[in-house]
Amino acid sequence: MLFALFTWQVATGGPLRRLDERAGRALADGPRPRGLAELLADLGNMAVAVPVLVLAAAYTAWRTSRTNAAGGRAPRTDPAPWWPPPLAAVVTMMAVPVLVIPLKLAVNRTGPPGMEGNGYYPSGHTATAAVAYGAATLLLLPHLTRPTTRRTLILTCALLNLGVGYGLIHRGYHWPLDVLASWCLSGILLLVMAVSTARYGRGSAGTGAPQPK
Repeated sequence: MLFALFTWQVATGGPLRRLDERAGRALADGPRPRGLAELLADLGNMAVAVPVLVLAAAYTAWRTSRTNAAGGRAPRTDPAPWWPPPLAAVVTMMAVPVLVIPLKLAVNRTGPPGMEGNGYYPSGHTATAAVAYGAATLLLLPHLTRPTTRRTLILTCALLNLGVGYGLIHRGYHWPLDVLASWCLSGILLLVMAVSTARYGRGSAGTGAPQPK
């Protein structure tokens, strides 16, 4: 609903878009650590975010295969196939440009002052970071046993994405609504991934022993 509201306001030039652009100018023109903001914005580059997801997918596949091999001879077990979660993560990542690029063309939003051309809504860097780091987190969580480790991973993912949004807005690369809309869109994609792979994550945490039927 939020994504639909943001898109409608940006596309029609509604009051929320005018408020967004005033806020964007104020945030971009204020004092900020340029070096840090630039570094954080770069975390949304595909060359940075996608390899993180690839490593998480490879680790998940290896860990699941190892668990299956270790418990394959145990009676009354149903080893989870190694490929569905990594495949779902890759498909979710591929869905980002498929969805974002047509939206950019359809909305055709101009960028903040100093940025050339159109097509800034929604933010591709934000969506890339949110889906890559979010999907990596979803892949790794079932393999973590300690609650503190799980919480640390979730917090790290959240801070990374907040940092990317901060960098993009404070460096003047995107308006705030560009970032917020991408978070909404990414949340939808990650929810679909989580639901579609939920059954494959059961029993993979802890010692790695398969659970009985």
